[in-house]
Amino acid sequence: MKEGLPCARRERGFTLLEMLVVLVIAGLLVSLASLSLTRNPRTDLNEEAQRLALLFETAGDEAQVRARPIAWQPLDSGFRFDVRTDDGWRPLRDDDLLGPRHWEGGVTGVSIDYPGSDTGADRIVFGTESVDVPVRVTLFSAAGNATIVGTGNGRYEVH
Repeated sequence: MKEGLPCARRERGFTLLEMLVVLVIAGLLVSLASLSLTRNPRTDLNEEAQRLALLFETAGDEAQVRARPIAWQPLDSGFRFDVRTDDGWRPLRDDDLLGPRHWEGGVTGVSIDYPGSDTGADRIVFGTESVDVPVRVTLFSAAGNATIVGTGNGRYEVH
């Protein structure tokens, strides 16, 4: 540098306005990402129905292994499985898989229907034989409903 000449260097950095524009854009991107990450309530209901269908299959297998009937009973806040003993029906509390559970997926109600029967049922009984009675269980929620169909062969499908 020569003496007497003013320094023509400019300070480098971001202005306050540039920083604000970047923050606004980042905020918009975060809000869009959070909107797209919210789960669909219908998907949650279908996942709960799938989980329950698998538990039904497990309960049927467990009834055969124990040589004792097992029943599934819906409750207001969830459901439980009971085993038939000499003293009557007893809840399966110690079982990790078939223990009492709370509803997930926004379930607000349940109906149990045995095709060909005019009476409603308050539980499903899984017998000790591999062939059972066909049944339809419908889960209701604000997002709609999902139906679990058991054909009587020990397998359950969600419709």
